[in-house]
Amino acid sequence: MRMILTCGALLSLTAPAALAQQAPPSGTASPPQVEDRSGGYCDFVRGVADAEAALELAPELFGSFGVVNTGEAEGGAGAVPLGEPKLRLTAGVDYDFVGLYRGMTLRKRAEAECRRQRAIATLEAAVNRGNGLGEEAALEARARVLQDALPGAEERVSALRNDLREGKTTLEELNAVQVRLDNLRALATSTALARQRLVSRPRFPEGQRLDALMEELRAADDSVESYTGGLRSARAWSLSVRGGYDELIDVEQETPLFGQVTLSYNLGNLWQSSANTRAREGRRRALLEDVEGVPQRINELVAQLRALHQTEQGRLREVSTLVTDLEGQLREVEALQTREIRRFRDYLVLELARLRAEQAYLRAHVESLNTFLGAGTP
Repeated sequence: MRMILTCGALLSLTAPAALAQQAPPSGTASPPQVEDRSGGYCDFVRGVADAEAALELAPELFGSFGVVNTGEAEGGAGAVPLGEPKLRLTAGVDYDFVGLYRGMTLRKRAEAECRRQRAIATLEAAVNRGNGLGEEAALEARARVLQDALPGAEERVSALRNDLREGKTTLEELNAVQVRLDNLRALATSTALARQRLVSRPRFPEGQRLDALMEELRAADDSVESYTGGLRSARAWSLSVRGGYDELIDVEQETPLFGQVTLSYNLGNLWQSSANTRAREGRRRALLEDVEGVPQRINELVAQLRALHQTEQGRLREVSTLVTDLEGQLREVEALQTREIRRFRDYLVLELARLRAEQAYLRAHVESLNTFLGAGTP
């Protein structure tokens, strides 16, 4: 009597699934590798940085050819011209040592921009998944349970059909078990379709925490502005070494060579430090205040996932209680050999398979959400 009442309670708690005669998935595919959706952007910013850094790191060649007054050339300004104007040829190399800093900073900024874009792409994948974040592992866990359970369920229904032909069972008993089998098939089919839909979406790496990715985004964006501010300040300085060949045609010179070191400083740099600090702080706030930016959307997603996490934990407790109860009933009826008990056992086994599949789904989903949200596994 107690078993019959429990069976009726189960029927009232579970919504009937749509009947489907499709075959279950034949196997579980291994998860694909996470696609790097920032590779193109990283190649772009690195190429731009290398192109700009090449001009900063390399020396500059110069040359000039023209006519000068030989008096001014030999005696300086205000001197009496010594003759007719002479041809002058000048060539040499000019190198600004501050360009070393600018060139290396350009490359460092490109790496920071690449880090920022990689964090944005990963977070965008999380936003694209929405409440389905973490569902991939859950669907895989459900598919494994159903894959193990369906062959045995098929055998039980086939045995019941044989018993019906021999008059050992009734059509109502066969239909009751057939309905549970069809529910398992429908659940396996919907699970396979859901996994296929997830394949076309950007993958979010397993084991990643959303708060860690947000911190990486903020740090990378701050590094970009830090390097940009350094480049702005570097424009105030110049330390150049200039040397080469300088000859007056038809004028006798002992050594037609020259060398020069020049240090220049723009006084505007005295006001740059405070301005760069304001710019850096303003950029930090702008990243967080952008209502359509990634941080705002991630905050909304985290709030939704926390609510989903609590709901899934509650469902997991309920389903686990039902599984424990049915497993206890199954152990009790295994020792009984009457025909009615065997038919109830078949029904019980199929219903238990469905609940175990749901339990596996909920457990894997809760564990995934624990990881993404940074919560400890209960």
